[in-house]
Amino acid sequence: MNRSAQTGDRSLPCPICYQSSQPIFNKYDYWICACQNCGHRFVDLSPTVAHTQQVYGDDYFTGGGSGYPDYLAEATLLRRHGRRYAKRLLRYTQPGRVLDVGAAAGFILQGLMDTGWQGQGVEPNARMAAHAQEHLGLKVQTGALETLSPESQYDLITFIQVLPHFFNLRQALTVAADMTALEGYWLIETWNRSSWTARLLGQAWHEYSPPSVLHWFSPEDVSQLGRQLGFRTVAQGRPAKWINGAHAKSLLRYKLQESPLGKPLLPLLNLVPDGLAFPYPAEDLFWILLQKVT
Repeated sequence: MNRSAQTGDRSLPCPICYQSSQPIFNKYDYWICACQNCGHRFVDLSPTVAHTQQVYGDDYFTGGGSGYPDYLAEATLLRRHGRRYAKRLLRYTQPGRVLDVGAAAGFILQGLMDTGWQGQGVEPNARMAAHAQEHLGLKVQTGALETLSPESQYDLITFIQVLPHFFNLRQALTVAADMTALEGYWLIETWNRSSWTARLLGQAWHEYSPPSVLHWFSPEDVSQLGRQLGFRTVAQGRPAKWINGAHAKSLLRYKLQESPLGKPLLPLLNLVPDGLAFPYPAEDLFWILLQKVT
């Protein structure tokens, strides 16, 4: 049992409002803590940059489980996802310079650039960053946002399925704030801990998967973080997200095998074609757009 599993009796400060929190349940030998003031949930773990390199190694993109069985196979779906966000952004701003954080192989960044945005990405996995550079001609550097030195200003910084994974949330967003032009935007997509799905499933919610996931947000959490760093909330909603059959089956196997009730369902997954694309069926995702005002 790891260090975190042994510390369920201590209170930790919330990374958002700094008030006290309490461990509420243990998952995969890690304590999940809930803030007693704002409700934010986070794992009792103090990771470093080495954590990012370990958790988001090549296995995360090809090994299945809580990651992807074949991330590159979702190129078309992810590129379309970037295009959808670009069209949505036109309601609020015109294309300019963008930084895509957690860009992986560059597919979402490619979708944004299809519609007029120019910029680059940052990705901790060297192989994924290399794919973006060599196969798509994109400027994606290898590294973690927390360790970057702000050298450029961007009109938009995107965090698509990235916020829960930062090893130092406050440092990452402080760096991002320094890199955002005045009146520039942050586009964030992440899982919603206050959603009906998350509340119904409780501890069995699929996003409770430390140490890959370190934080569980609500839209109110993100808005509060933004205000602390000089941003206002402009809009929010639920994204139209698509997933292929191979990825869906991999995630379901990972979760169903934990449960005696789920194991009998595993053979049924073989009926789903790997290449079938379908909309993500639950409502536990949200996007939120913030604008820098100070």
